[in-house]
Amino acid sequence: MGNASHFALFDLEPDFRLDLEGLAARYREQVRRVHPDRFAGASEREQRLALEESALLNEAYQTLRSPSQRARYLLALQGEAMPQETTVQDPAFLMQQMELREELQELQEGADLGGLAAFKRRLGQAQEQLNEGFAACWADPLRRDEAERLARRMQFLDKLSAEVRQLEERLDD
Repeated sequence: MGNASHFALFDLEPDFRLDLEGLAARYREQVRRVHPDRFAGASEREQRLALEESALLNEAYQTLRSPSQRARYLLALQGEAMPQETTVQDPAFLMQQMELREELQELQEGADLGGLAAFKRRLGQAQEQLNEGFAACWADPLRRDEAERLARRMQFLDKLSAEVRQLEERLDD
């Protein structure tokens, strides 16, 4: 498979906007092709290569299906990868994050499932706005700083979204 990009593995052009159902279908096709059962009677080398290809497909699929990971990956394809841990130098965004975390804490303390559902909808809308903003600027080298800033914000909201899912699970129990 060489150094094929994650997009090339699924015969896709590098783009932020993806048909996720189409991606999932292509992933299933590719994984079926290298499934270990198909290589049960093959040589150890062929089994190892199939396993490596399967791992590569899994990594590529996980990266491309996540908007924030896909954004980081696209930026890395264009040049230097963004550092994994970076700080956001945007006081207004950081204040918004603090307020959202405080609100989430209050929803947890009140075990407010209705409020949590409304919070989750607002968070989804904010994520979609970031996705649209990134989609509009990532390919323009003159807007690289803006694209990186949006990608970092996407990561923050992803973490918050994961916390919301965890809280939902705890409150549902």
